[in-house]
Amino acid sequence: MPLVSTAELVSHAQAQRSALAAFNVITLEHAEAIAAGAERAGRPAVLQLSENAVKFHGGRLAPIAAAASAVARASSARLALHLDHVTDVDLLRAAHPEGISSVMFDASRLSYAENVKSTAEAVRWGHERGIWIEAELGKVGGKEGEPPLDAHAPGVRTDPGEAAAYVADTGVDALAVAVGSSHAMTERTAALDHALIARLREAVPVPLVLHGSSGVPDTEIRQAVAAGMVKINVGTALNTAFTGAAREFLEAHPSTVDPRKYLAPAREAMTGTVAHFLGLL
Repeated sequence: MPLVSTAELVSHAQAQRSALAAFNVITLEHAEAIAAGAERAGRPAVLQLSENAVKFHGGRLAPIAAAASAVARASSARLALHLDHVTDVDLLRAAHPEGISSVMFDASRLSYAENVKSTAEAVRWGHERGIWIEAELGKVGGKEGEPPLDAHAPGVRTDPGEAAAYVADTGVDALAVAVGSSHAMTERTAALDHALIARLREAVPVPLVLHGSSGVPDTEIRQAVAAGMVKINVGTALNTAFTGAAREFLEAHPSTVDPRKYLAPAREAMTGTVAHFLGLL
């Protein structure tokens, strides 16, 4: 099936009063598992390539983007391709020729004024090329290279009034907000501020995005969607499933040297995780 744009999938989720799940791709097996999980669940999904994943592949976007795109096009599920947590303007500009329909431009580490300025420039560039732009306001925390961050510390969460002004000043198409989750959580113990989500939904005219959803329990995710979250990002949960299955196989078969032997159960474990998260939505 041809690639679908992230904008189209988000709009459809909003119309259905549901949410769209977006899953991080690191290896070819990640992309295959996301496509298979979406087919199993009968739901659309987004394949996300983060700036860190691109760095892992030698800083070259084209090969991993082409692989993810090929997997998506061969699938019967409706799938979109997204570039996530981009801080490098050159990488942002590399998205256009690779069939990527959306980019999360991340200027959240900058001051508010610099964040607005940089993001508005990214939005102008993206909209001229039909690229949907997501941004972040608040401090979700937990990304590689960042110091530990308490998701409940004062000043961390997104302020609704500031979020409304930010969206108006930048023109972004979606906003990732800090409401109690954190990136890279391996245990699902995050408690979200659902009242804040509802206030943000009232204040902000664009879809809200939940980052760090791997650490959020199922009931919390359902409540977050009911309160107004539209795009749900999942990354670490896939890696937990992948590594757990590969480790279990290798512990049981320590003499194995053929990677296909342990990549197959690892890919299947990720497929099940993808289908589970899609079922929540």
